[in-house]
Amino acid sequence: MSDIELDPPAKKPSLFLKQIIEWIAVIAIALIVAVLVRLFLLQQFYISGPSMETTMFSDDRVLVSKLAYEIGEIDRGDIVVFDRATMNGNQIEHDDLIKRVIGLGGETIEIRDCVVYIDGAKLEESYLPSRDLELTNLSDRCGVVNMDATKIESDEVFLIGDNRPQSFDSRMFGAIKKDLIIGQAFVIIWPPNSWSSL
Repeated sequence: MSDIELDPPAKKPSLFLKQIIEWIAVIAIALIVAVLVRLFLLQQFYISGPSMETTMFSDDRVLVSKLAYEIGEIDRGDIVVFDRATMNGNQIEHDDLIKRVIGLGGETIEIRDCVVYIDGAKLEESYLPSRDLELTNLSDRCGVVNMDATKIESDEVFLIGDNRPQSFDSRMFGAIKKDLIIGQAFVIIWPPNSWSSL
């Protein structure tokens, strides 16, 4: 017999350990994909408040495409989520609001007796709640009855909620910069009985 010692055979990882490692890898990849989708493609938003009734209601959840305006243009009638920064004392607070695009950059918007005019032409708004249109008191019907003609800057949009008497929107805070838009809402995903495209 020789004095050479053979190394003991290398231990193979157990099947159980291999499965654990595979599961950890799958979960890690899924988390990375979920984070990337949320950051760059899609995000769910919770509707809080009545400003978009009857198109959507408080407690609904909508899916928003963050890529929509990277590859396309903002159109009148789009429903968008945007970042509304406000000052609270010496701190900046951010709220995500959802509204409908009414006016585009370069246009002049005006409201007369609750009717929106774009560049002097009446805007047809079939999405407005019929219950509001039946109200005889104009203030009850639309909140802001009249607004002087306002020119929208080329890098801005004018946003108004569908439920005009209960919406805090561009009629109060003015047009917003396009770069504040997070994305376009395109489907109501919750509750299940409200599922519909926008």
